[in-house]
Amino acid sequence: MKNYKIALIKGDGIGPEIIDEAVKVLDAVSSCCGFHFEYEEALMGGCAYDITGDPLPQETISASLRSDAVLFGAIGGEKWDSLPREKRPESGLLRFRKELGVYANLRPAVVYEELINASSLKPEIIKGVDIMVVRELIGGIYFGEPKGRTDDKGWNTMVYTRMEIERIAHQAFRIAQKRSKRVCSIDKANVLDVSQLWRDVVTEISEQYPDVELSHMYVDNAAMQLVLNPKQFDVMLTGNIFGDILSDEASMLCGSIGLLPSASVGEKIGVYEPIHGSAPDIAGQGIANPIATISSASMMLRYALGENVAADKIDSAIKRALKEGYRTKDLAQYDAKEVCSTSEMGSIIANYTAK
Repeated sequence: MKNYKIALIKGDGIGPEIIDEAVKVLDAVSSCCGFHFEYEEALMGGCAYDITGDPLPQETISASLRSDAVLFGAIGGEKWDSLPREKRPESGLLRFRKELGVYANLRPAVVYEELINASSLKPEIIKGVDIMVVRELIGGIYFGEPKGRTDDKGWNTMVYTRMEIERIAHQAFRIAQKRSKRVCSIDKANVLDVSQLWRDVVTEISEQYPDVELSHMYVDNAAMQLVLNPKQFDVMLTGNIFGDILSDEASMLCGSIGLLPSASVGEKIGVYEPIHGSAPDIAGQGIANPIATISSASMMLRYALGENVAADKIDSAIKRALKEGYRTKDLAQYDAKEVCSTSEMGSIIANYTAK
């Protein structure tokens, strides 16, 4: 029997609740697919700072690198907002991504037919939407030097190297080859030199993928087009700050940020996490939606472990639960037959996965 080592980073707020439900589903699918999980818990975020004085202890990096994949919940909250920036949970997350070398953030935005009325857009606009945002994750303005501030001025620098652009472009084109073979690269090349380099390098890399159609779009137009005609997009390739914004916009096409997963992958390891935050205002109430985290576990099976059959079983179980009218509180107004707690929704999906 195959044995997979998974690092669990539950984090803050609702993080422990949603990770517990994903583990429940993973255990259900492993029992019927002939493999086993060995879990190791590690600390990151505000909870890590409270215990160790560091939002990212070295042991968490070590535990992650000796695992086959990392399943991550969420971090942060107002409790730690007054800390020096380098001690805040978000700084730990940025360091974590850099240390693990997870340079490609994959964020699917798929509209569930059963929740088509949950979107603020008209059904005819979003029906059939299936987008993969490929965001460069460890470069760009969040990591560029120099940076700093005075009382009267603050500055950050957007920097990309040819190597950073090449490797994320290859990721996007390889993913597009398995989808509808279209990549739209998003930049601001009309005003930014760094974006002109981005566009030039992506165009060069596209020549290695003649079966994939490449187009370019300025980021402001892309933001508009996502709302106007989202079905025109297949794979959206973009840098760190643009991808941060556009992927959240794309998520709302689907009606709830609680539905969508993500993967952050590199040469050594992959981190799989929901795209939403720690939602400390609802933590401990049993009302958080675990579907995004369960879907992230499915992505982990597919991209990190190659267990496609198991991933398909989880995806089908999620769709079945939604089709049969099970909803968490955030989706209760959309054709709910039964409103479930976080744990109840996890158990329903786990039971369907095991069948």
